Amino acid sequence: MQEKKLVNLIEIAIEREEAAFAFYMDLYDKIEDKEAKDVLEFLAGEEKKHKEFLIGYRDGHFSPDALQLNEVVDYRIAEHLEVPDLDKDMESKDVYLVAAHRELQTYNFYKALADLHPDGEAKEMLLKMANQELKHKEKVEYLYANTAFPQTAGG
Repeated sequence: MQEKKLVNLIEIAIEREEAAFAFYMDLYDKIEDKEAKDVLEFLAGEEKKHKEFLIGYRDGHFSPDALQLNEVVDYRIAEHLEVPDLDKDMESKDVYLVAAHRELQTYNFYKALADLHPDGEAKEMLLKMANQELKHKEKVEYLYANTAFPQTAGG
C-alpha cells in the first residue's frame, strides 16, 4: 500500500514538472528579450531533468541520494513582490520575478508533501526536490535583483 502511495505521489510530481516545463516554454514564446529567453530555456531544461529523475526514481533506477541537498540563499524577493502580469512586453526583470514565483510555488508543493510523510525515503526525496526548486528560485531572484537594481558606476 505504501509503495502505491509513493508511485501516485511521484506521478503527481511528474505532472507538475511537465506543467512547469510547458509554462516556461509558453513564456519563452511570449517575450523578445534574448537574455530572459536563455534563462527560461535553462529553467525549462531543469524541469525536464526533474521529470526524468522522477521517472527514473519511480522505475527504480535512482535512489533519493541521486539528488544533492545544496546550500541555498533565499532572498525572499518573491514573497514580498506580486507576480507581474504575463504579457508580450515583459521586461527581463519581470520574467525573472514570474519565474521566482513559479519556483516558490513548486518548492511549497514539494515541502508540503514532504511534511505529510514520516521520516524515510519518500520524505527525503521530496525534501531534495524542494531544495532543487529553491535553488532555481535563488538563481532567478539573483537575476531579478541585478536586473531591477543594476549596479551603477557610483557604487
